[in-house]
Amino acid sequence: MCALRRYVRLAVAALLALQGSAWAAGYVDVLELPAKSSALAVRSPLLDVALAGDRLVAVGQRGHIVYSDDVGQSWQQAQVPVSVDLNAVHFANPSQGWVVGNDGVILHSDDGGRSWRKQLDGRQIGTLLVERYKTLAQLEPDNEQWPTLIAEGERLKTEGADKPFLDVWFADAQNGFAVGVFNLILGTHDGGQTWVPLQDRSDNAMGLHLTALNSTGDALYLVGEQGLIRRWDATGQRFVALPSPYEGTFFGVIGRPGEVLLYGLRGHVFLSRDGAQSWQQLDSGLEVSVTAATQNRGGRYQLFTQAGHRMQVENDLSLSLVPQKSQSPVAGVVLSARGDLVLVGSRGVRTLASE
Repeated sequence: MCALRRYVRLAVAALLALQGSAWAAGYVDVLELPAKSSALAVRSPLLDVALAGDRLVAVGQRGHIVYSDDVGQSWQQAQVPVSVDLNAVHFANPSQGWVVGNDGVILHSDDGGRSWRKQLDGRQIGTLLVERYKTLAQLEPDNEQWPTLIAEGERLKTEGADKPFLDVWFADAQNGFAVGVFNLILGTHDGGQTWVPLQDRSDNAMGLHLTALNSTGDALYLVGEQGLIRRWDATGQRFVALPSPYEGTFFGVIGRPGEVLLYGLRGHVFLSRDGAQSWQQLDSGLEVSVTAATQNRGGRYQLFTQAGHRMQVENDLSLSLVPQKSQSPVAGVVLSARGDLVLVGSRGVRTLASE
């Protein structure tokens, strides 16, 4: 009887071990799992959209990337090597594009968004920080910021790939930045073949989240939580702090030479016409967050909220609500080659006809 019980216990243990092995064998990290092809990808939650020449490219949850060559009338799904949520997309020219997302993912396309390959993920970021700042610590042993940044890198190595990038921007096919939570900043000068940590190049001692960066044509701006506004100083090679009109989170920045528009939490919108030294608040009349913006063919700013409201900046700098037949949450917007507003959000893609 004792031998029988021992046999049963061994058999059960063996069965559990087999089941555990089967489960382990069946598990695939989303960083290694290609995005699943789905006919509903264009209707699933999408978080950003950009132009690659005349092509529209939108990115979103579970690694979905879709593109359209007929001004949004039909869409195809791109080949993507990961299944993580993708937060932002930017093209430096019609062929070269980058996408960033959760788990520290950076993807690159050289065919206008039809296919993508992974350049980096969060499993490497901690090591990049440690190696860079240990090198700088050897050159400047009395600089107290290097041990802090080395410790930050060690922490990232321990915590693993869980820090999202929230935006990406490239000046050209070689030079760009990716930014994210807790002052996460990486830069590249070779199209993303190598990425260099730049946490020491930002006036952000509190480690605030960095939500968006964009060029106005004459300057590159970076915004984030608690009213963070930074501008890239090419001479000093760093993001320098600017006065802020607001203590809440900014979700985006757009503009044109000589003009900057910020938008963010609880309907806050601000405009500067003096290089971000002073600001005028534009009253939206809404308490809902402004989450996306662009300019229409006439150059007027078009703003959208997380509830789907559409607003327009008038000539007298007032904000007016634009009537819509229907509305749904908006996470990103771009002006198509035909001049239509292409919106993405929790219900996928929709298009507003040109005015």
